[in-house]
Amino acid sequence: MRAFNQEEYNKFLIENDVIGFFDEPITLKSGRISNWYANCRNLLDRVGVIDKVTDFVLAFADEKSISADYFYGVPEGATKLAVILNYKKGKLDDNEDQALVIGRGKPKEHGNPKDKYFIGPAREGDKVVVLEDVTTTGGSLIDTVKHLQESNIEVVGAIGLVNRMEKRDDGKSVENIINELDVPYFAMGNSIDLLPMARDASNPSASVLEEVEKYFDRYGIESLKLR
Repeated sequence: MRAFNQEEYNKFLIENDVIGFFDEPITLKSGRISNWYANCRNLLDRVGVIDKVTDFVLAFADEKSISADYFYGVPEGATKLAVILNYKKGKLDDNEDQALVIGRGKPKEHGNPKDKYFIGPAREGDKVVVLEDVTTTGGSLIDTVKHLQESNIEVVGAIGLVNRMEKRDDGKSVENIINELDVPYFAMGNSIDLLPMARDASNPSASVLEEVEKYFDRYGIESLKLR
């Protein structure tokens, strides 16, 4: 497994249109109005691209010394990614017993309690890395970590492919909240580094850049200058 290369990963995200701008603002799932986007869909719908993503994730986890029994994707945005990661992990480790575990979109209300949040051979005491595609205010990620801990699964880390670098309504970052659950949070890429690259690639209007700067003044973990 090759070492994780941050510059190469950031370039990969820009080339696959993960970060960009809207001339007209949209309403995000969080309810916030934004003139920019972070969308990993383009990374997860083609074999060649998702193969590269999994290589980046495995290299990143290795660099951060994150060791786990398997990856668990936040339902449903990162479910496909986690399954392919676990398959590739099993192949690289020459482990035919590598668990292929899928997170349920909705908790199962009946049957074996261990199947409440899992499809697959999850066991109490398993060490798991939780994956999220885009981290904004972290609601789904936080719920997933809590559900796994409720099931006596040891969450050894949470990884976001892209962190929008926003504060929650309580003024805390997602990293703050995840850390309070005794889980380290890691972002493979973040909007502070990526948005200037996206600006240079797409040349949005000055008025759009101004709105993005205002967005970070209001919601950002730190301010961002794009003009």
